[in-house]
Amino acid sequence: MRGSDFAELKAFSAVVERASFARAAEHLGLSPSALSQTIRQLEARLGTRLLNRTTRSVAPTATGTQLHERIAPLFREMAEAVDEASATGGHTRGALRINTLGMAARQVIAPRLGRFHRAHPEVVLDIVVDDALSDIVGGRFDAGIRVGGRLEKDMIAVRLTPDVKMIAVASQDYLAHRGTPRTPVDLHDHACINWRLQADGRAYRWEFQKKGERIEVPVEGPLVTNNSDIGVAAALQGLGIAYAFERTSVDEHLAQGQLVQVLADWSITRPGLFLYHPSRRHMPPALRAFIDCMLDKPRP
Repeated sequence: MRGSDFAELKAFSAVVERASFARAAEHLGLSPSALSQTIRQLEARLGTRLLNRTTRSVAPTATGTQLHERIAPLFREMAEAVDEASATGGHTRGALRINTLGMAARQVIAPRLGRFHRAHPEVVLDIVVDDALSDIVGGRFDAGIRVGGRLEKDMIAVRLTPDVKMIAVASQDYLAHRGTPRTPVDLHDHACINWRLQADGRAYRWEFQKKGERIEVPVEGPLVTNNSDIGVAAALQGLGIAYAFERTSVDEHLAQGQLVQVLADWSITRPGLFLYHPSRRHMPPALRAFIDCMLDKPRP
């Protein structure tokens, strides 16, 4: 393969992965016009259109999608090989994309950002906070952080925290007006703030357990969100009952009396937070360094 062929394919891959000529050009250190010319040269050489372009968007054609699916793993392998060589030389560098729950971003990642940067100043962290169950492979993330039990079976998972309880909470004002539910079934008569699971668009069925009896309850109310902070904020303002993880900001509101836990004897325990990533022959050094930092492992 000639050097120009490689450059054209790399440019094409950058456009597809960033869905933008401007962002791809910035990543490659090219002007948008130079990048456009490179893509035109590639399309002319192959004799087919690879990208559909409008003034607002860019997306691969069917042929472009097929080509990208073949070459993207090769570029990743090369990048990992370079990263490994750099790490062997005493440097960990490159970009690391992490998709994470807001709870994990606050509890696990944020307190360790400074330490990670001081230890690995040449690694650029790209952290996307996302309370939906996004596909990290399709989104081209290096890793994700989720509550255990909702991970794809073909992923490598690393536990970050102990198990955590799910709790139902509401404001004093809401309970004064609507009463307090005594069993999960009572939630059918209450306004509930629900989660929307991005993976399939379904609303989350709240889970409860007591003395071996397990129940899932579909709930309804004035708000559906994929962000737990929005749900807690709505509960604070009296919109309804929210369902949240303990050991988050909800604990502060409970301690201050702004929220009250309901159905406490029905609370279910879920696996804690796990970092997960696709199985690879060689883990990128930046990801290994990130995992070690999240686990508070000392540097070698």
